[in-house]
Amino acid sequence: MARILFLTQVLPYPLNSGAKVRAYYVLRYLTQHHTVSLVSFIRANDSEDAVAHLRQFCASVQTAPMHRSRRLTATAALRSLGTGLPLLIERDETAAMYQLLEQVVAEGEYDYIHADQTSMVRYARWVQDRLVGPGIKPVLVLDAHNALFKVVTRLAEAQRNPVMHRLLQREAKRLARYEKEAYARFDHVVFVTEEDRADFDLPSAAVIPICREPAAQPVVQTIDRPFRVTFIGPLHWPPNADGVRWMLHEIWPRIVAHKPHARLTIIGADPPADLIEASESALNVEVTGYVDDLLPYLAETAAFIVPLRAGGGMRVKIIDGWTWGLPIVSTSVGAEGIETQQGRNILLADGPVEFADRVLDLFSAPALADSLGASGRATVEEQYDWLRVYPAWADVYGEDEAPLVIAEMMIHA
Repeated sequence: MARILFLTQVLPYPLNSGAKVRAYYVLRYLTQHHTVSLVSFIRANDSEDAVAHLRQFCASVQTAPMHRSRRLTATAALRSLGTGLPLLIERDETAAMYQLLEQVVAEGEYDYIHADQTSMVRYARWVQDRLVGPGIKPVLVLDAHNALFKVVTRLAEAQRNPVMHRLLQREAKRLARYEKEAYARFDHVVFVTEEDRADFDLPSAAVIPICREPAAQPVVQTIDRPFRVTFIGPLHWPPNADGVRWMLHEIWPRIVAHKPHARLTIIGADPPADLIEASESALNVEVTGYVDDLLPYLAETAAFIVPLRAGGGMRVKIIDGWTWGLPIVSTSVGAEGIETQQGRNILLADGPVEFADRVLDLFSAPALADSLGASGRATVEEQYDWLRVYPAWADVYGEDEAPLVIAEMMIHA
């Protein structure tokens, strides 16, 4: 049984974002086989109940505050200009986390250091440097989640403002360089898709997809005449906000012109002001913000949409929609890295007219909607159930990859 220090950028509970879903079920698996100490950033809206839940299976849970503001982002941008490092990396470097890790290092020894997301790379290497000693070198494991450079590259491609286009291109180049150098310094790198692994030419890296627990979530029973076109996702994440803007401005007018009773429902925390303003002048559109209970909306959903034009890794929205048994319309980018079958478990469309037509198909063909929902649920049960898939983590944390702690190996043999 190894001692693992698990570092994550988000508190992995409740399961209201893809990053949290990934970290949570990896934790669930690892804590069944190892002693895992969790160190996480925590935000103002994270609750003590969430921390208490994680303490049920982690050996310990310790947190450092993460603050976001325009001033702090501007300060990070200035540091980025001086260091040449990506803004996304500089933004997540805080004195509070280093202070917490000083305490963690002083109080314990670890065989593995697990960095959850690329933003935790610096911290993992910092801890390793302080734990290295005679015959001791903790193994570094990175769960990369997304190829960040690809996310920003695609945002740049969709950006019409020439200044923002250039800034995003520069950030993408810096991220590509940073990610390539960082991954080379880890003993194990795990990606969630084959596409991300190929982007970095790391054939020895593992690919373990993001998973859910479908047995814990029954299929949603929809009403006889569902009328909602539903998007769910945190709107502070730029690819989500970009996709919703595209949906609202270029796709939705065609849908509502053919189906005047249809309603576009946009659910997610921190919606940008421009999106709220645009929704107020559009026909049959609501932006709810974060919602605790999704079931009333899901029960009225005729089409679950993933209109993303940028992204990396996997979009957990699709795994969620399939788990609920809902019919999904997505772009190719939105469905990237997932085992989709056009017309069987999903409808894919990349142009605004085609996307609108696929949504309208679900209104006019209830049998198609039912078939897509059932096939999607079966896909999750067969290929994205963490209880089936996550034993693959044993190859990362296996006996053959034990850390170089000679005395401890003898004691605990």
